[in-house]
Amino acid sequence: MPGGLPQTQSPLSAPVEIQSSIRNLSDANGHLEVAVIEHLRLKVSADARDVWLEAEQASWEPWLQRQPGFLGRDLLWDPEQEEGILLIHWASREEWLAIPREEVDLIQNRFEAMALAALERRQTQAMGWKAINPFPMIYSGELQPSGRGR
Repeated sequence: MPGGLPQTQSPLSAPVEIQSSIRNLSDANGHLEVAVIEHLRLKVSADARDVWLEAEQASWEPWLQRQPGFLGRDLLWDPEQEEGILLIHWASREEWLAIPREEVDLIQNRFEAMALAALERRQTQAMGWKAINPFPMIYSGELQPSGRGR
């Protein structure tokens, strides 16, 4: 798989990690201070998983790396549910939520255009990829790391 970590087997049939880009911003004790984790789930079929990863790496990854407070992210894929799971680590909730919606929409449009172009090259437009986002959002939320305020 280009650019990502190799898929690993999970004994609990949980999602498998396929890419991680957590920055090494740990303190002297090796603890990474993450204030919030953005949690997204997308519908990603098995035959389009590599297209999803390539579009993520070409669109979202470089943009995220320029955002204040971005610490890194984990991309996981659940083969049973055929879902992509994104865990995006932020140093503060304020920095994450301060990103203008217009910027997010612009990058989302770039991501969708890249994915659609790759899928069209594969002759999959018969599945209806052309008119819609090929990887629709299933869930969007946030996670708070445990142990905050120690």
